[in-house]
Amino acid sequence: MKFFIDTANLAQIKEAQELGILDGVTTNPSLMAKEGIKGKDAIMKHYVDICNIVDGDVSAEVIATDFDGMIKEGEEFAELHPQIVVKVPMIKEGIKAIKYFSEKGIRTNCTLVFSAGQALLAAKAGASYVSPFVGRLDDISTDGLRLIEDIRVIYDNYGFATEILAASVRHPMHIIECATIGADVVTCPLSAITALLKHPLTDSGLATFLADAKK
Repeated sequence: MKFFIDTANLAQIKEAQELGILDGVTTNPSLMAKEGIKGKDAIMKHYVDICNIVDGDVSAEVIATDFDGMIKEGEEFAELHPQIVVKVPMIKEGIKAIKYFSEKGIRTNCTLVFSAGQALLAAKAGASYVSPFVGRLDDISTDGLRLIEDIRVIYDNYGFATEILAASVRHPMHIIECATIGADVVTCPLSAITALLKHPLTDSGLATFLADAKK
């Protein structure tokens, strides 16, 4: 399973990269704004800065919701760097844009997916990734992990090449469950990734080893 970090914070991206397990980055307008990145030129430069840190795919999200606008933005993103994947919303015009990009050889990430039907349409259109939002479904008392299971079955049934990128992953158990189900990718905050390192028996065992070494 691939590990992506969901942030626009360069320091966190560098820290994750230094762990040696980072496969890519996802971002969105909200994450950019959180880092104070404003204006088209600044945003474009920031994407390039991210690509220069990581070795894997970097999702860059379009702001437009009309077909022509998404195509214009997406093509500009794709020209920035070979690692860029154009992030497109799950709407009617978005599906049309994904099909267009697919035929042009531009990789895409279909975002804001909340149903298996949406994931099926994204795969049919040729999306490289589909991003079901696990945590946001949990927030409305719906089983987000069940959606990952359903998409996995559908994609396996028909041999879709689209990768399941589990998004809105908030804690280490989300990561473990997604890995168990068979998600191709998880994207999450750095804190969720580093939480996988921790276990009280590891801490107590190391403390014992160190104490014995002093004797």
